[in-house]
Amino acid sequence: MPILETNARDAACNAIVDLIDSGGAGTLVFETSADAAVATINLNATAFGASSTGTATLAGTPLSDTNANAGTVAQASFYNGSAAKVMECTVSTSGADINLSSLSVGAGDTVTVSSLTVTVPAS
Repeated sequence: MPILETNARDAACNAIVDLIDSGGAGTLVFETSADAAVATINLNATAFGASSTGTATLAGTPLSDTNANAGTVAQASFYNGSAAKVMECTVSTSGADINLSSLSVGAGDTVTVSSLTVTVPAS
């Protein structure tokens, strides 16, 4: 397996996160296993900062949905400003791409993202 140099990791990471900005500000949608939206986080027009050593950090955190729908979160998807899905992430209470304090969300609850990174590994 090839090993990516830092400049290649940064270029790949920036290309991925820049897709989220395409068409305007994107969203991070927490979804049920049937793809129903539980919480929608509106992202900044530039969703992530520039990659450093293959890692880009979500800008403007904390970001919240203060009026979530009731449901059990199974996954999260990043959509660009044109509503095209760019990336899907696993969600759990630990050991996932995105960790929440609880996967069960009540109607009207607030769901907050306090930090999030996207990383392109060296290999």
